[in-house]
Amino acid sequence: VGGPYWDVPLGRKDSKTAGYALADENIPSPDDGLLSLISKFHYQGLSVTDMVALSGAHTIGMGRCANFRSRIYGDFEATSGVNPISDTYLSNLRSICPAAGGGEGNVTPLDYFTPNFFDNAYYQILLKGEGLLNSDQELYSSVFGIETKKLVQNYAGDSIAFFQQFSESMVKLGNITNPDTYVDGEVRKNCRFVNT
Repeated sequence: VGGPYWDVPLGRKDSKTAGYALADENIPSPDDGLLSLISKFHYQGLSVTDMVALSGAHTIGMGRCANFRSRIYGDFEATSGVNPISDTYLSNLRSICPAAGGGEGNVTPLDYFTPNFFDNAYYQILLKGEGLLNSDQELYSSVFGIETKKLVQNYAGDSIAFFQQFSESMVKLGNITNPDTYVDGEVRKNCRFVNT
């Protein structure tokens, strides 16, 4: 899929347990507004710049109807303006995800332009007001997004700047630890499994 390269530091202590409740508490939801997003990233020690760069990971992957329904039946038309291409895209999204419910598991690419390539097209989509998730479009369209809007514009026009910042921010993200893991954590032999 392409994209940047970064060295992954080794030796971080991980928790011996995991749970959906804690993950849901600290991970942004697809409907979060900009101030909530900033707060959640800041809580983890990540800056606004990190947040906008890491959101660029949405240049690959799929979104579930349950996560974008409120966006396509909410402010999508207001952010995308009067544009026949946007209208066609919105009609397609609504055919995948009906307003009345059902189809919660139906999926569509987060980046419809280049869904199988890690590039900066995600940001170009935000400039057109066509971000699939509310939390994505907030980076560009929120009235509070003075700094985030400038970053989206920069990354939309400069893939090298995006790749460089994404790499730096991924290293920071990978180094987030919980103070409890210093005492009770472990350096895993296989990062996907607790040591036996």
